[in-house]
Amino acid sequence: MNKADKRQAALDYHAKPRPGKLGIAITKPFTTPSELSLAYSPGVAEPVLEIEKNPDDAFKYTSKGNLVAVITNGTAVLGLGRTGPLASKPVMEGKAVLFKKFANVDVFDIEVDAPDAQDFIETVQRISPTFGGINLEDIAAPDCFHIEKTLSETLDIPVFHDDQHGTAIIICAGLLNALAYQNKALDAVRIVCVGAGAAGIASMKLLQSLGAAPDNIVMCDSKGVVHTGRNDLNPQKQEFAIDTDLRTLSDAMAGADVFIGVSGPGLVSQDMVRSMAPNPVVFALANPTPEILPEEAHAVRDDVIMATGRSDYPNQVNNVLCFPFLFRGALDVRSRSINHEMQIAAVHAIADLARQPVPEVVKDAYDMQDISFGPNYILPTPLDPRLSDFVSPAVAAAAVDSGAARTGYPAHYPKR
Repeated sequence: MNKADKRQAALDYHAKPRPGKLGIAITKPFTTPSELSLAYSPGVAEPVLEIEKNPDDAFKYTSKGNLVAVITNGTAVLGLGRTGPLASKPVMEGKAVLFKKFANVDVFDIEVDAPDAQDFIETVQRISPTFGGINLEDIAAPDCFHIEKTLSETLDIPVFHDDQHGTAIIICAGLLNALAYQNKALDAVRIVCVGAGAAGIASMKLLQSLGAAPDNIVMCDSKGVVHTGRNDLNPQKQEFAIDTDLRTLSDAMAGADVFIGVSGPGLVSQDMVRSMAPNPVVFALANPTPEILPEEAHAVRDDVIMATGRSDYPNQVNNVLCFPFLFRGALDVRSRSINHEMQIAAVHAIADLARQPVPEVVKDAYDMQDISFGPNYILPTPLDPRLSDFVSPAVAAAAVDSGAARTGYPAHYPKR
């Protein structure tokens, strides 16, 4: 299929036979006068009075406990930039489809005309009683940091910016496995990260909490190495400014064990990869064109483990491995947040799953009979049906143990 045909196929998919990708289903019988009186007046008054007395009863009598808002202001949509809220709607609907398909989580996609961060915050705060969780999406840095922090501190339901933490969780899970295969310790490796926005900052913070040494992390942005001599750094970048003579990405790559790119296409040369330490790990995650293509890296290093954000190469770093199952676990214990402990639990659950024997159903789905833990399989595939069995229970248990949960560990989950 050529480019024009692919474009038309995508447009037709969204337009026909009914516009959009979502609908609403009625979940209770609604065919008799008696059922009408239960669903609305006068029967609906009874749960209203119960919720007025005990707000947590909203989880018992309404859809709140399985309902997530996917919310954006359209300031950083995919790789397309500031398209605005209305043009972001196909992406938000797509996110909702993934939630429903993979974890049976219901979603309202909400596109807010609020480019100002405070306006956006106030809007989300006012509509939050409707939902059991908030998934922030496609919001530009640095506003995304302030927005998530404020909402997390002021709401009593999980608030999660997937572009930050979902990406970070998958990167960390994949990197733990890659380093284990390369026989390297996280606390000893030197890491270069290109891209000092939402995903890069969150990933490096999570790696530090897992044991990476702050002095071993070199952050780069469009102007080069983030170092203490610069006076143009926002507060988030300042946290990663190091005292170093390194100035360029090429300088930083020499002798590095790990490269993580969440930036733009073609920024890494073969010479840069060639200059890395033995048995390097390269996560080139810019989409659709990575910082360096796997075939280019493998041409100069036969000891490199590669990951990209693309589905047509091994080791795809895909957020769908995380966010549906993370929210499923959080919702099932009525968690008040998605805290650090829950994120760490998700990292280890995803990493552990990739080390398990791969079932035939996964091999058949990808038409690959030789899939096992190794250089070309450091992360589970998005269609692995075991993700819900690994990630959601781990997250739920962490929520209970950390005090974020309103309820206990679910009885229908695997025994702890």
